[in-house]
Amino acid sequence: MVIPDIETRSREDIKAYQESRLPQLLQYLSEKSKFYSERFMAHDINISQIKTLEDLANIPPTTKDDLQMRTSDFVCVDKRQIIDYNTTSGTLGEPVTFALTENDLERLALNEYLSLSCSDGTADDIYQLMVTIDRRFMAGIAYFLGIRKMGAGMVRVGPGNTKLQFDTFNRIKPTTLITVPSYLVKLMEFAKSNNIDINSTTIKKAVCIGEPIRNNDFSLNTLGKKIVDSWDINLYSTYASTEMGAAFNDCQYGLGGHHHPDLIIVEFLDENDRPVDENEPGEVVITTLGIEGMPLLRFKTGDICYHYTEPCPCGRTSMRIGPVIGRKQQMLKYKGTTLFPQAIYDILNEIEFVENYIIEVSTGDFGTDEITIKAGCKDQDEKYEKLIKDHFRAKIRVAPEVQIVHPDQINILGSPELNRKPLTFIDKRK
Repeated sequence: MVIPDIETRSREDIKAYQESRLPQLLQYLSEKSKFYSERFMAHDINISQIKTLEDLANIPPTTKDDLQMRTSDFVCVDKRQIIDYNTTSGTLGEPVTFALTENDLERLALNEYLSLSCSDGTADDIYQLMVTIDRRFMAGIAYFLGIRKMGAGMVRVGPGNTKLQFDTFNRIKPTTLITVPSYLVKLMEFAKSNNIDINSTTIKKAVCIGEPIRNNDFSLNTLGKKIVDSWDINLYSTYASTEMGAAFNDCQYGLGGHHHPDLIIVEFLDENDRPVDENEPGEVVITTLGIEGMPLLRFKTGDICYHYTEPCPCGRTSMRIGPVIGRKQQMLKYKGTTLFPQAIYDILNEIEFVENYIIEVSTGDFGTDEITIKAGCKDQDEKYEKLIKDHFRAKIRVAPEVQIVHPDQINILGSPELNRKPLTFIDKRK
């Protein structure tokens, strides 16, 4: 297990280290970034007076709208230095193009090497990469570079094509999967229908991306339990985004994603952009360290999480981040109840006859949020609608509109041509 020294130091030492990096970052942004140099000037910010992490509060946060509307003004290097272009998934708006230099790719490799090492990865592993490495997807290239840096083996299969996944199990004998966790369920279903003992494979671990597998108390959620109840593998959560160019991975203890303080500064803010206490959820706000192409200062991710500062049994003392509760823009007000999509996913994942689903949200006649669940069920049983609604009333006291459709229809609705990830949430609110 590789643990950088900075991740085992005291909180005071980690803070002092990050503060020693601030002047260089601010000077770089002032000289190279059109967006930030104008922001400093517009708000009369003297960067020489920003000396502590607390002083960052004097700089207005950067929003997703800023990034979408002025993307080119964030680029800090000459076009000839850019050697890789990626785009965000566009889940909460138009995708944003990110430009990476050679040094940025090396930093990305270091991040993923450290993150996969945190999740018990070693040079002896063989990773089956079940996410796309093309389609302008940063995660795919990050995993590829990190696994190379680790010195481990790798086989690039990509998403879907379940037969090819099992053929790779047999031919290559991988030890670790990198995938969205809901696809692990599909692998288990395929194995069962084809009389394959899923536990006879060489797979020992799965690094899960894109979907949470843990509750806020770090216990496995419905999806996580569904996997490990049938498949004897270790699951590791990952929290990451294109904008931060960094990842927070679980270690063996599964107590939250570990922070790499030499790569990123993290704040947790309330609705008024004030820091929250450790026992309160807050929006994840990031400042990137060591990025040349498009560094970000106090960028609001929109993700709501808890954070934890007590040392982890693994020996790391750096901050840990809990599962994403929800995205700020996806918060729902439904019949007097505040919901995030994850609460709806958890309920649907408990219902055995629901194979897949899509949640559609729209604005009602009186400006209220309206929720429609399209539930993919192979048997179009007329009782299913009532059974699903009963599940919701038992769990969250309210029941949204339910439509029973064939799973194939959900697959089509959830796979728009330009999307890299299957959609489970469609927001049509005005």
